[in-house]
Amino acid sequence: MVMGKGSMHSNLECFLHCTTPIVPSHFLPKSEMRKLNRVWHPWEREKIEYFTLSDLWNYCYDEWSAYGAGVPISLSTGETLVQYYVPYLSAIQIFTSTPSPPIFREDTTTTDAGDGETRDYSFSESLSDESESDKLSSSRWDGCSSEDGGFEYSHWQPNDRLGYVYCQYFEKSTPYGRVPLMDKISELAQRYPGLMSLRSVDLSPASWMAVAWYPIYHIPMGRTIKDLSTCFLTYHTLSSSFQDMDHEDDDMEGGWKRRKELGEGLPLGAFAMATYKMQGNLWISGREGRDQGKLHSLLSVADSWLKQLRVQHHDFNYFNGIRHG
Repeated sequence: MVMGKGSMHSNLECFLHCTTPIVPSHFLPKSEMRKLNRVWHPWEREKIEYFTLSDLWNYCYDEWSAYGAGVPISLSTGETLVQYYVPYLSAIQIFTSTPSPPIFREDTTTTDAGDGETRDYSFSESLSDESESDKLSSSRWDGCSSEDGGFEYSHWQPNDRLGYVYCQYFEKSTPYGRVPLMDKISELAQRYPGLMSLRSVDLSPASWMAVAWYPIYHIPMGRTIKDLSTCFLTYHTLSSSFQDMDHEDDDMEGGWKRRKELGEGLPLGAFAMATYKMQGNLWISGREGRDQGKLHSLLSVADSWLKQLRVQHHDFNYFNGIRHG
């Protein structure tokens, strides 16, 4: 998804455009539309588009994980280069309509100190006798504290819209200790096969993932530009509940609506974002200062989203200089 050479779009717009996955879509048969969770899909639609998680990984993140996603960057000198970013799974939470297994275990992770010490985080669900007790909204959990990167369970308020937790993962290892997103998904799928079979219509509106993008190299090479070391954290919904949302960047070259009309698939644009090591004005100099406002807005949405879910997201806290303990 490389922009045209003569593009007048800002560097931030180019990054968001070039790192937006466009997933092959399918139309749900009418016989299955009646079976949908009406809390999550309250509107009567003639057609419901959906995608499979396996297509999301295989069609979008497989190549990016291997070679990086190329983003054309315009420098203040008028020159243009292409910066490549590799995606890493930062966090994922999947909620479904069906009960989840009673025990979940997060991957062993490396401590921030980078000393090679590993810690294993696990947590289990304690069920009460209430009819809705096995739902996340009325569950009590033991083990994983909010500082360890999970829910703030002690003050959780009932919310029937969430559904059941099928899978959740929060990456805590240092960037050098991580594997690209596709490798991590393949690893998690050994324990959560639904990562390769679930459909977006099966998922609660609270299902989401965060992708950490780290720069690897740029072409042409041989230049040292501080702003090219900026790292990004993008948030994406995994549910079909938001398929009718308009994208702010429809004016981008080859806009999202036109892509859908041409049958190119469903774009999963970032609804929130955080950045790390952003210096200078390479990313905020475009669109007469509107990019700076957009960055602030995307960061605010990320913070609000995590607070609504009562989640402590390790990478988000690190990117924003929030320390616990």
